[in-house]
Formats: sequence, structure tokens, C-alpha cells
Amino acid sequence: MKRALFPYLMLLFLIHDIALGKVDLVTLPSRDTVQLTIYNSADLTLVRENRALTLQKGINNLQFSWANTLIDPTSLEMKPLAQADRIDIFDLTFPPRVKNLGLWNVQSRLSGKTPVEITFLTSGLSWRAFYMGTLTPDEKTMRLQGYVRVTNNSGEDYENAQTRLIVGKVHIIDRLVDLAKRQYPYDRPGVTVTASSSSRERFLGGKDVKKQFDEYGGFGFGGARGYGRASAPKQVIKEGLSEYFLYTIEGTETIPTGWSKRLPSFKVSEIPVINLYKFEQERYGNSVVRFLSFKNDEEHKLGETPIPGGLLKVYRTEDKQEHLSYAGQSNFKYIPVNEEVELNLGAVGNVVVESKLMDYRTVNYLSDQWGNISGWDEIRTFRIAVKNTRALPVKVEIKRNFKTNYWEMKRQGPFDAYEKYDRDTAKFTLQLEPHAKKVFTYILTTYHGTRQSAWRESGQQ
Repeated sequence: MKRALFPYLMLLFLIHDIALGKVDLVTLPSRDTVQLTIYNSADLTLVRENRALTLQKGINNLQFSWANTLIDPTSLEMKPLAQADRIDIFDLTFPPRVKNLGLWNVQSRLSGKTPVEITFLTSGLSWRAFYMGTLTPDEKTMRLQGYVRVTNNSGEDYENAQTRLIVGKVHIIDRLVDLAKRQYPYDRPGVTVTASSSSRERFLGGKDVKKQFDEYGGFGFGGARGYGRASAPKQVIKEGLSEYFLYTIEGTETIPTGWSKRLPSFKVSEIPVINLYKFEQERYGNSVVRFLSFKNDEEHKLGETPIPGGLLKVYRTEDKQEHLSYAGQSNFKYIPVNEEVELNLGAVGNVVVESKLMDYRTVNYLSDQWGNISGWDEIRTFRIAVKNTRALPVKVEIKRNFKTNYWEMKRQGPFDAYEKYDRDTAKFTLQLEPHAKKVFTYILTTYHGTRQSAWRESGQQ
């Protein structure tokens, strides 16, 4: 069932020489344009719409209802877009003991159609970003496609709406959905109140929502390229707004209440990527985990704007017919410009690392003055086998954690690089050709008790 707000609206023309019981009712015209500005960090949307009102000279009362919607009536505002010096919008009143009903009192010194802009805040509209990455057969580059899914549970249908998406943290004193569901707008029946800018300042920690957006370029509709679906993929206009970032989807979309709609955001081809396979038993158990990384900068054909956080599903092109195989998925947070992101695509079975303890012994005992053992060395020999069953070369990173800062290592075998990653961790890096296997060993000596002092004095730390 379509539950639109403004088909409830009517104009009541009160002519001075006609009794109040003789009132003409005129249905408000449909929207000319509507714009949605939706936050993703809070249940908050600013709606701005244009309509052409037919006014008569004198007092015009505009009656409206927000029943079955999540609109906050205290945020409603209307202003004329033409002949503003001849039109006075006196106030917005809420009749006592009447639910979901308000009256705008408008005095006009002209007759005829006048364009007005109506703004209000609502909850129930949300959006989230998600992405599809398609690796080339050699997995050196990736096509990245971004989408946003807008969901409307506000109780209001929005037809041919221009959609704008805000990335950034907003602090709300009261939940908007709770404000919209109050029995009376100000929780005080019987009191006539006027909606003003102060009523809106509650929602952004003292900031006027509409004024804030106006300060950063306004909400003109010149950016929309006609109604309906565009024949070409929609473009996304991106602007910085102080601590926020604004994404404007090209064209317009109809989003009925109860519906979700997927909108394309961007597509970038041939982004250079790095594939890395990691093995670290303390973090991943005995599994090898695949990581995919790239940077949000010009070198990677990105870097114009931050990338909103979301879920990325990664596929690989298998042949000339572009059949795809699934490679993994990862959630990521907001990626600022010039920042690198490393995505965990999950455990794999086509790269295998096996670690075995081959030998263990203790040596170099020290005793205290009472003959008790006070220090010793532990010597362990490990064998590491790395197997690549893929038809592509791979890079494997192996971390070994020793649970002590007092250690030294002797290395044997074909690994490409070794480094002391931190005080208790060593990192090995190997490059494996397709269907290749490498095996290496290392001898780890750890120092315990008073032997730690001897190790420090030897200068080996």
C-alpha cells in the first residue's frame, strides 16, 4: 500500500468574508523534485522537495499529516522559491489533542502558483556499500565495481528522487525514530508551538542540518540529469564536507517504502594488486590465509575520494569467455585517500605450510650458590615445508613466534628472506613457482633464567 505523506496535504483558503464553516479544499500538487541526503552512521535522512502551491491572496492554511511515516514533524520547514517578499510563512502549529496533524499558516499578497521548498528529517532510510572485484587470470590487476544499496522503511514513497549519501560520524542526542513516534510533536498536548531552526538543532549536536548542508554547496538540482533510468552507467559526484564526505548518484531513482534498490557507484579497471599468503599458527592455526592489498591512490587508478567501508567479494577470470571462479570475500572499513588496505580473503587449500619439531634439547646449565639450576638454554630444530599447488606463482610469508625476547637462530634451506620482525618474532618470505615445493630448517636457541644475562652480555641481542 502506498503511504505517501503529501497526498494527505490540502490547502484551505480562508476568505475574510466567508464563515469558517465554508472552506474550499484543494489537493496539494505532486512533487516536482525530491532529494534524499542519507547518512550511513546514523538513522537520519534530510528530505528536500519542490512543489508548486496555488495560493490566494490572504491567509492560506496548509494542513498536513505524517501518519504511518517516521518523519519528525518538528523538523518541517517551508520557504518560497519565488516572490518571497510577497509571501509570509507565519508558523507551523500543532492543534491540541490531535495526533499526526499540523497547520502551516501562510499569508500571500498574490494569487496563483508559487514554487516552494519543503524540508524535513526522517528515519527509516539507510544505505550500505558493497563491491565486486574481478581479478585477471594472472591476478596482477583487478576490476573494482562499487555499488550502494538504499533501503526505504520510512513509510513514505519517494518517486524520481535524487540520492545523496553521507559518509561520516554524526552525533544525535535523540533517536529520530523515537521522536517521530511521539504521540504529540513536543510531548505537550494543548500547546501551540512554532517550528524554528532551534527544533532542528537537536539532531546534529547543535548544528542546523539544512544550514550545514547549504554552507557546503547547497542542494541544487542541477546535478541531476533527468528523471528515470539513465541509458549509460550512472556517475557519482563526490564532494568533501568538512568531517563528512558526500556522494551524489547521477540521475534519479524511485524508491517505494518497503523496498531496497541497488545503485551503481563506480567501476575502475586494471587496479594493481598484491596477493600474499600468510602462515602464523598463533593467529590462523595450521591454515594458510590469503590476503589481497591495494592502495587508494593515483598509482592504483584511485585516490580521488575516500572509499566507504563495505563487503568486497573477489572473483577470478578463468578464460577468454570470462567465466569466473570465487576467490573469497572480506569486509573493510572506510579507506581514506592515499591509504593502503589489506583484505583477508580467508583460508585456502591450494597453498600448504607444514611445521614440524624435529629435535629438542637443553644445554648450558647454570647453578646458584645453593646448587639449584638457575639458567639454561633450549635448542629446537624445526622443519618447514611449503607447497604451492596452484598454476600461478605465489608469495608466502611465514611468521614464527617464540614467546621470549632472548633467542637466536641458525637458518638452513631455500627461503628468500628472513628478518627479525619484532623482539619475539621472525618472518620468512618465500617465492614459489607454480606446482613447486620448498623445504627449509632452522635451529632456534632460547635463553632462560640467568642465561639471559649471559646472552645480553655477549652482545647478541
